[in-house]
Amino acid sequence: MALLTKKDASLITDPLADNNPITIQVLGICSALAITAELKASIVMAISVLFVLGAGNVVISLMRNIIPSKIRIIVQLVVVAALVIIVDQVLKAFAYELSKTLAVFVGLIITNCIIMGRFEAFALGNGPWKSFLDGIGNALGYGVILVIVGFFRELLGSGTLLGFPVLGDPVEKTGLYATGYENNGFMIIPPAALIVVGIIIWVQRSRNKALIEEN
Repeated sequence: MALLTKKDASLITDPLADNNPITIQVLGICSALAITAELKASIVMAISVLFVLGAGNVVISLMRNIIPSKIRIIVQLVVVAALVIIVDQVLKAFAYELSKTLAVFVGLIITNCIIMGRFEAFALGNGPWKSFLDGIGNALGYGVILVIVGFFRELLGSGTLLGFPVLGDPVEKTGLYATGYENNGFMIIPPAALIVVGIIIWVQRSRNKALIEEN
């Protein structure tokens, strides 16, 4: 028997495009605005959410039959809080400077609508394997958008990628800067993220007419 059936595979592929949590479900927008000025921060946040959502969905699924309905939200918050603490401690141990930059936003993973939404809408009603796939799929869909936004914001706003200059030296006027190019400071402030996300949504919907008809 195949490890992934077509229906199982769709749990991963659908959130990457036609059911993306940011561009279609409009969830997780706050972090997309706040931490995507740098590509490195975008990647770390994407990996953090991948771990929290993948592991959290499995834990909630395993506990779904013993969680009293009246306290299910509290249980979900405890699970996600525990996983976020693990992420925070790992960042402090291996990437301390980055952990200081992301400190507040890593903590806010606890209230990320995507995570709580998948716990409530999927993990509570499905087995561990499907819940794991659903968590991975939605986290990847979220992460892809963060990385795309972070890529363009850092490149156009700072002329760097992952902190390395790729357009030349703006002080010495080398590379592209020798032609008179200047970094676009607007790209490093949060409103620029909305514009980039809006462009992604436009491209996505122009390629899939069904998304336009549904809305």
